[in-house]
This record gives sequence, structure tokens and C-alpha cells, in this order.
Amino acid sequence: MKKKLIVLAVALYTTAGFAQKLKGSDTVLPLAQKEAESYMKQNKSAKITVTGGGSGVGLAALVDGTTDIAMASRKIKMAEKMKLQDAGKAVKEAVIAYDALAVIVNPSNKVSQLTREQLEGIFTGKIRNWKEVGGEDLQITVYSRETSSGTYEFFKEHVLNNKNYASTVLSMPATGAIVQSVSQTKGAIGYVGLAYIEKDVKAIKVSYDKGKTYTAPSMATAKDKTYPVIRPLYYYYLATVEKTVKPFIDYMLSAEGQKIVEEVGYVPLSK
Repeated sequence: MKKKLIVLAVALYTTAGFAQKLKGSDTVLPLAQKEAESYMKQNKSAKITVTGGGSGVGLAALVDGTTDIAMASRKIKMAEKMKLQDAGKAVKEAVIAYDALAVIVNPSNKVSQLTREQLEGIFTGKIRNWKEVGGEDLQITVYSRETSSGTYEFFKEHVLNNKNYASTVLSMPATGAIVQSVSQTKGAIGYVGLAYIEKDVKAIKVSYDKGKTYTAPSMATAKDKTYPVIRPLYYYYLATVEKTVKPFIDYMLSAEGQKIVEEVGYVPLSK
């Protein structure tokens, strides 16, 4: 009986405004998890759960009321905003960090730099063999995120100039799956957030001036904005829960929170 009472007390306690759910972008996921861990260490009464699934999934959860904060690697769409308005829900936005979107290949690949135009050709299916961009005679295997991903949309808009991905592109359910696939496939290419770069894959230099200058993705080039593919990362939440979520968001935006941003591999907000 005593055990049942304790369980009930915990349930009441966590639903009384202390429990917070974050859902959405796989890009934001590692950062949000680290920030939540640090915040909960300092605030013993706080309970924060963080899950991925993609920006679209997070914003859909915000619409249907199953998350407190939607994590997104793109801005909220007008259609999503309209759904919230139709439901009588006012949404608020917070930019919590920046991210450099890196293009990765298998470490065995001799190609170490590509122009935006070449990337567009590869991901739209016009360029199908590495020999067309200075590599060996090897078929290109292209990996992308799913359509619910904010990274998928950002890449399409800013790298492919809004052209459609080729039908041969292999969609992955999470960013980690892209890293794994590229590391195991000799002719592979994909894109990931800066924090996901590891020794099993090779990040390539990118040119946005038709090959005059090539820049590698790094913390330094992201901070000074010489790397051309930089994007803000967002938290979206309803005005009705602002009092509940604001302490955690304020912590993320604080000097301590922004220090964690950089430690995890993201780009802090400039003060």
C-alpha cells in the first residue's frame, strides 16, 4: 500500500508542471539531451524527456498537444502555424544555437571538395559517378534524411536551390543512420549536422562561389561564417506553457547553456 502511495505521489508531482517533453529534430537531439541533463542536475524538481523523430514530427506533436517544446532545424511552416492558430494556440519561437550542415563521404573517397552546383547535381541525380567530379570510377550512393526532417528541407532549399531530390536517394530515419551508412559504403555521400562528424566519415570542403574558394565545416568556420551552410536551430512552444518551459530555455540561452552548445559541437549564439 505504501509503495502505491509513493507511485501516485510521483505521478502527481511530475504532472504538476515539473515534467517537460521535448520532441523533434534529430539535429537538435544530442544538444537538448545534454542541456536537459545539466539543467536537471541543478534543478532536482525538474523532469525533462527528450526524443527525436524530425522537425516535422516535433511540430506535429506541438499541434496535437503531446509535447511541450518542438525542436526544429528549420523555421515553422505557414501550414503548421495555421493549424495552431485554428486550434486557438499561440506559438512562440526561440533560436537556441546555430549549426553547420556538413556534407560527408566515406574516408576512402579521394574527393575532398565539391561546389554547390556539383552537390546539386549529385543529389538531384544528374551526377551519378564519382569520376564526374574528379574521383574514381565508382557509382555514387546518396543518403538523405526523410521528408519529415528539417535538415532534409534546409538542404533542399539552400543547397539544391529547391530542386527535387533524385528518386534513387536513400532516405534514412535518423542522422546517426546516415553516418553509419556513409562509413560503411565506399561510394556514399550524405549530410549531417556539425556535431555528428566523426572519424568514420570524411567531411568535405564546399564552395558557394563556383570553385574559387572551398571551406571545410568546423567550429571556427561556422563561428566566423566563412562556411556557407549555416542555419539556426529552434525551440517552438505554446504561449500557454511559457511559465513552465521558460526556465529551461533561459538556461540554454545563458552563458553556461551556450558553453554546453559549443562543447557538444554546435555553434553558440553570438553575444
